[in-house]
Amino acid sequence: MVQMAVVEGVLERITYANEESGYTVARVDTGRGGGDLLTVVGSLLGAQPGESLRLEGRWGSHPQYGRQFTVENYTTVLPATVQGIRRYLGSGLIKGIGPRIADRITEHFGTDTLDVIESDPGRLVEVPGLGPKRTKLIGAAWEEQKAIKEVMVFLQGVGVSTSIAVRIYKKYGDASISVTRNRPYRLAADVWGIGFLTADRIAQAVGIPHDSPERVKAGLQYALSQSTDQGHCYLPEERLIADAVKLLQVDTGLVIDCLAELAAPEGPEGEEGGQEPGVVRESVPGPEDGQPVTAVYLVPFHRAELSLAGQVKRLLGADGDRLAAFRDVDWERALTWLAGRTGAQLAPEQREAVRLALTSKVAVLTGGPGCGKSFTVRSVVELARAKGAKVVLAAPTGRAAKRLSELTGADASTVHRLLELKPGGDAAYDKDRPLDADLVVVDEASMLDLLLANKLVKAVPPGAHLLLVGDVDQLPSVGAGEVLRDLLAPGSPVPAVRLTRIFRQAQQSGVVTNAHRINSGVPPLTHGMTDFFLFAEEDTEEAGRLTVDVAARRIPAKFGLDPRRDVQVLAPMHRGPAGAGTLNGLLQQAITPARPDLPEKRFGGRVFRVGDKVTQVRNNYEKGQNGVFNGTVGVVTGLDVVEQRLTVRTDEDEEVGYDFDELDELAHAYAVTIHRSQGSEYPAVVIPVTTGAWMMLQRNLLYTAVTRAKRLVVLVGSRRALGQAVRTVSAGRRCTALDHRLAR
Repeated sequence: MVQMAVVEGVLERITYANEESGYTVARVDTGRGGGDLLTVVGSLLGAQPGESLRLEGRWGSHPQYGRQFTVENYTTVLPATVQGIRRYLGSGLIKGIGPRIADRITEHFGTDTLDVIESDPGRLVEVPGLGPKRTKLIGAAWEEQKAIKEVMVFLQGVGVSTSIAVRIYKKYGDASISVTRNRPYRLAADVWGIGFLTADRIAQAVGIPHDSPERVKAGLQYALSQSTDQGHCYLPEERLIADAVKLLQVDTGLVIDCLAELAAPEGPEGEEGGQEPGVVRESVPGPEDGQPVTAVYLVPFHRAELSLAGQVKRLLGADGDRLAAFRDVDWERALTWLAGRTGAQLAPEQREAVRLALTSKVAVLTGGPGCGKSFTVRSVVELARAKGAKVVLAAPTGRAAKRLSELTGADASTVHRLLELKPGGDAAYDKDRPLDADLVVVDEASMLDLLLANKLVKAVPPGAHLLLVGDVDQLPSVGAGEVLRDLLAPGSPVPAVRLTRIFRQAQQSGVVTNAHRINSGVPPLTHGMTDFFLFAEEDTEEAGRLTVDVAARRIPAKFGLDPRRDVQVLAPMHRGPAGAGTLNGLLQQAITPARPDLPEKRFGGRVFRVGDKVTQVRNNYEKGQNGVFNGTVGVVTGLDVVEQRLTVRTDEDEEVGYDFDELDELAHAYAVTIHRSQGSEYPAVVIPVTTGAWMMLQRNLLYTAVTRAKRLVVLVGSRRALGQAVRTVSAGRRCTALDHRLAR
């Protein structure tokens, strides 16, 4: 056994730090003279250059780097020399102090600097160039980092990463240590970035037993929460129990008992205990064969499903009619007037859709590309406006809302902005304060998940009309549910029109023709097209490299398109050599390479630079005017190393700031998974289709990717993989009972 040793020294610089795991490689000056620095490796959570450290650990040797010290624990001692203090303050430790201001402060206060910041920060105004506002911020940042340091030292002992430690502190403040020690499973519910597995590791470290009922209940709720991430609104009870036994490695009997407690009418402890509400069990028809199953729901999803079905029926059965003028309109005359206005005649099925939207209080319009959905929507809006109706237009994403606005010549917003969602997710508009609208039109409705659809439908006033427009053959929403499909299911009370006729002009487009071929199970045509190409490459790694070359160089050169703004790589999956993760790194090198004059910030395994194309990966109701949502895309426009802040301009033209410790909410978006591309349109898309993504290759996935392109599609990869994608109809429905509730 290697003996534990103690080393004291000043942290000179951090060579490498993984924000996720906390693993750090650093150089420490132990005062031996001669400029020799010791290499130290291990978890140095929160340590800053300039700090004096007392390190406990073991000596070892690295074949390449020689003698080094592996840290197990450390404590910090504040630096005592002016030089140490200057380095310490200038290291980016405190928001608002960069190297220049650190020089000024230490020049003024010398070795008393840290005492002044600690006990009399108001005196910082004595320093030239520091006003009261900045000094107040510095004082507050100092207090916060001191408290975080204490929490970090505790969390380091239970294996928590830097970024998560900061987030735990932001959530619980001074109670961080107590919550982590006594109620670790709360972390999984309360803190973004901590799943059950991390909370479970912490629980083990603080001594919570493997078979504790608290652990089993948290595991059950985690298994349900994971299933909602995969799109299910509930899980059949047997499947949930099997998943939980596998996850928790405990007896089936214990899982059954804990599930019964979670589902008990009185539920677990109320809010004061801080425990999440329990679960709901209910018998519903199963997703595959309609045979009854015992469904287990997390409470919010059960409430939303009941509520959405009830609200749709409420709208359909409302007494008043805000578009009553269309009940006895002369349709021939109205449609002739419309043709004069738009310069084109409606096809018979489009006429039916227009009449339905204006005479039925809830209606669905579906159909593939080139079938005239957009023109039909424009016609509905023109007629409604001609009668003086208040028309409200919305879509789930910023890009889709922009497109809807261009199409109709009227303002359109995202659903989130329309409802004015507040921190915590509550909407300013709901049943008690409905929208001021006679007609609400929502485009890209295949993207509406259960929770958002429920919020939206609640806000439609009785007597108003709701028209949902979308392509039901695309992938379902990223969030739980299959709302559009359920509204179109047999037995649904909601009337619908499906447009099937492809217009002549659209027939000349290879993108439209091939989208319909794929959707009907026929391979796309890849020869003799001017807007649809296949670059055949069997090797997955080569296909990844070729995808980057096509997107970053070949398309811009041949078609004059901007590789950042106009070209989007859509990958079937995130992992692998042709997955979105790897491709993002390669595309960033090609499109936004490192430059000496370009500031950058490393976070985890990623580097952020000004000009990077990024996407938000979680719903955050606290950011921006009305929250920033999973899938929002933008470009990094600013990166301030002193303020430790990065700025993104979103595709809704909103400037949104991110502190450096929030960067795991952002991912690069040069390449995105096809699931994340829903609701967006791009001039050109490049799609790697490789055998490496075999399990993901399904018809609706490829169809969704192809229909994202306005002008050009380039497939890169294997003909065999392409054939697999066209042949494979998506296996298995999502577990939802909305169709059953609507049909009752």
